[in-house]
Amino acid sequence: MSQRPTRILVDLDAIGHNLAAVRGRVGVPVMGIVKANAYGHGLVPVALHLQAQGIDQLGVAFLEEGIALRQAGVRVPILVLGGLFGPQLTGFLEHDLEITVSSIAKLRQVEAAAEALGRKAVVHLKVDTGMERIGVHSYSCRPFIEAAVASPWCTIKGVYSHLACADDPASPMTALQVERFAEACAHFERLGAPMPLRHLANSGGVLHFPETWLDLVRPGIALYGVQPDPASARPLALRPALSLVSQVVYFKVVRAGSPVSYGATWAPRRDTRVVTVPVGYGDGWPRALSSRGEVLVGGRRRPIAGRVCMDQFMVDIGQDSAFNEDEVVLVGRQGGEAIGVEAVAEAAGTIPYEILTGLNERIPRIYLGGGPTA
Repeated sequence: MSQRPTRILVDLDAIGHNLAAVRGRVGVPVMGIVKANAYGHGLVPVALHLQAQGIDQLGVAFLEEGIALRQAGVRVPILVLGGLFGPQLTGFLEHDLEITVSSIAKLRQVEAAAEALGRKAVVHLKVDTGMERIGVHSYSCRPFIEAAVASPWCTIKGVYSHLACADDPASPMTALQVERFAEACAHFERLGAPMPLRHLANSGGVLHFPETWLDLVRPGIALYGVQPDPASARPLALRPALSLVSQVVYFKVVRAGSPVSYGATWAPRRDTRVVTVPVGYGDGWPRALSSRGEVLVGGRRRPIAGRVCMDQFMVDIGQDSAFNEDEVVLVGRQGGEAIGVEAVAEAAGTIPYEILTGLNERIPRIYLGGGPTA
């Protein structure tokens, strides 16, 4: 057990609560997205908890994430969402992972690997409706769908696309993508083929656009109780699952005009008290929070003083007192105050996704709860 004073606390019961809230809203199966170390919450513990909560499916970005889950005992279906590399195909098939197929050329690679192993591949067809990332353009996807339907070595479980602007409820882009996706899916009917599972909704879709729910939804950040964007509506009572806490490691009085930290970019206007916290950008705490971010000390918001260092940063506590080993909350609640990931992201000039996924393995995770969904 790490004795480092900095730790991430992950409330598994909050994740279970959020899953139940999403299910109650959409009324269709849920694919829980656990890529990027489950958005910083811990890939394996979160996936095992979601499995215990009866999740329908999981989604990861890379083959290696899928293999790690299988080796940890995750048995539910797992879709690898990322782009496909031919040399990896044996790993997909040997670990019973579902494959994103995004072109006819990729389809042929999957067929060859499946035939060589003598086992069918389970695939989801990726249609590009506006992201210009991976997938066949919706306006030219008929030959792609025809080839997949005719494949003797592929079982088409799903067809999907990804929403580019669903975080913004006012964006007209989502309606356009829904229309394009419907036109693409109509090719299955024209070919007389069974309709696979259609999935389109990410967290923004779940929150804002019921027309995107279709046969399956893919919430990511919402499962962890975080809003995807400040403009997001709040139709669900989501509970943040992650707290980031540390402790005071040093206390000193800094005289007026005496600069603090690298570059001497900040100095107090009068004598003040400053504490040092043993967290830095080496842990994923953004350097962009230098002289901009806040933390909680003694139940009060206190500003970061000067530049965030690799392993530490300083906090101006004014004329208050603090002692070594006093708790410091970077994300979470202390007394009557709370700092959410959304506020941290805003101060850093980025998005909540980047804050969460940037918190690296140097910070130990402690898991709380994990019983039946409340």
